[in-house]
Amino acid sequence: MLVLPKGVHLIPGYLGRAGQEQLRDEVREVLKHAPLFVPTMPVSGKPMRVRMSNCGELGWVTDRDGGYRYQTFHPATGKSWPQMPETLVRIWAELSSYPAPAEACLINFYGEDAKMGMHQDRDEADFAAPVVSISLGDTCRFRVGGPNRGDRTVSFDLASGDALILSGAGRLAFHGVDKIYPDTSSLLKQGGRINLTLRRVTRPA
Repeated sequence: MLVLPKGVHLIPGYLGRAGQEQLRDEVREVLKHAPLFVPTMPVSGKPMRVRMSNCGELGWVTDRDGGYRYQTFHPATGKSWPQMPETLVRIWAELSSYPAPAEACLINFYGEDAKMGMHQDRDEADFAAPVVSISLGDTCRFRVGGPNRGDRTVSFDLASGDALILSGAGRLAFHGVDKIYPDTSSLLKQGGRINLTLRRVTRPA
């Protein structure tokens, strides 16, 4: 039996096939206006293994000079991020149990060789708001621990349509993606995995 760290909640199959297809199509429209780009690590400037974009009022970015941060515009086009699709607005309302809307949705695209090292989501002003994520496409091997880097970790698969929530004691849990399982979903024609991470960035007035 899978025992997750406190505050980490997995909802397998939250979106059925029709819901996945609708959200996929909405994300495609977003990416027409805010194309995927390759982020770079602070200081070293080393490129990350994922490509990313955002939608909503704010978008999470990283580069060698500015570091991890939120900003209102796409770093390559200079244009404001597209509006968050209604499906994502609804998902946040259903799963967050938070009284204010999400301000950012980070869109990460993982190719078959992509990974994401263990990290915390801590660039937001209000940790009372959860992190809500939705997986689309190929299954990944996800790993999550506690608020300290050396805490015990648990690994499990995230499949297309699964939802994951980090809240309360799990809000600052270290987490990452160890591998992608190619050809485990037919949702994306070219394969790969899309992860959509919804966040509240500022404290509500």
